[in-house]
Amino acid sequence: MKKLTLPGTDLQVSQLCYGTNMLGTAIDQPSANAILDRFTALGGNFLDTARSYGDWVPDAPAGASERAIGAWLKGRNRADVVIATKGAQVDMRAGDWRNRVTAEDIAQDLAESLDHLGIDTIDLYWLHADNPQAPVGPIIDALLAHQAAGKIRYFGASNWTPERIREANAYAASKGKQGFVASQTFWGLAAPEREASTAQGYQLYYEDGYQDIHAEGVTMIPYAAQSGGYFTKLAAGGEAGLPDFLKARYDNPVNARRFAAVQELAGKHGVSINEIVLAYLVNQPHLTIPIFGARTPEQVDDSVKAAAVTLSAAELAQLRGE
Repeated sequence: MKKLTLPGTDLQVSQLCYGTNMLGTAIDQPSANAILDRFTALGGNFLDTARSYGDWVPDAPAGASERAIGAWLKGRNRADVVIATKGAQVDMRAGDWRNRVTAEDIAQDLAESLDHLGIDTIDLYWLHADNPQAPVGPIIDALLAHQAAGKIRYFGASNWTPERIREANAYAASKGKQGFVASQTFWGLAAPEREASTAQGYQLYYEDGYQDIHAEGVTMIPYAAQSGGYFTKLAAGGEAGLPDFLKARYDNPVNARRFAAVQELAGKHGVSINEIVLAYLVNQPHLTIPIFGARTPEQVDDSVKAAAVTLSAAELAQLRGE
């Protein structure tokens, strides 16, 4: 994979980012090591994790995903890897669902992430959530203070609306500082059913208003970039092979048309369904770095191939059903 400069930063990142939410829980340490070794061998260097990843498993250690990355990092060159992690998510183990987008909670989560990862600085620090009722000033001030202290290099917004991102960036600019350099947004080729997606925790879809800030220079680093494997599973086993949650999230006439287009273009280019799904994002007119998931080194191989697939504007439109 080629390395790209993340706009507004000096970070050189691979065209695809590996999402590590299952490391340390569903994926044990030896398997995690093999996956990460394969990703880096293929030119990957961009890892996405979060302080909360793994906390949904009651007997897992806090920050299981970060700990798995930290264990893998030992004995490796830290400078070869761009690490992104997220904080200020609700505490899944407290059970009170208190909004934690506060200066105090950010400081606590950041300190724990640095400890779990075994590093001194996080390259890209995401706020995992927003508190729309809170003014942006104190939130951005907290991030800028951590940046000045050398604990983070750059910061981004996950699950923030375009309007709040603009507001936050305007505040940072008023102080002569840089704000959010990227948005981690729910986006994949499969068009979601909004009600079902929201019920499953997937909201703020890219096509609900992020196009303008994307064009204005905010890089998109989408999660659910493979749409949960919806098209791949549909090709392998038809609707009967789809889990109920995935069918509820994506089963609609729009995706029936997109599935036909995916199949046609996969055949035309001689690549897998998964490669076309990821290539749809890689080939967007404005910089987009999709986060992909993989449980095995072989799945890493298939996803990374998407970086070499070139789709024309007409083919992108065909995939959207235009």
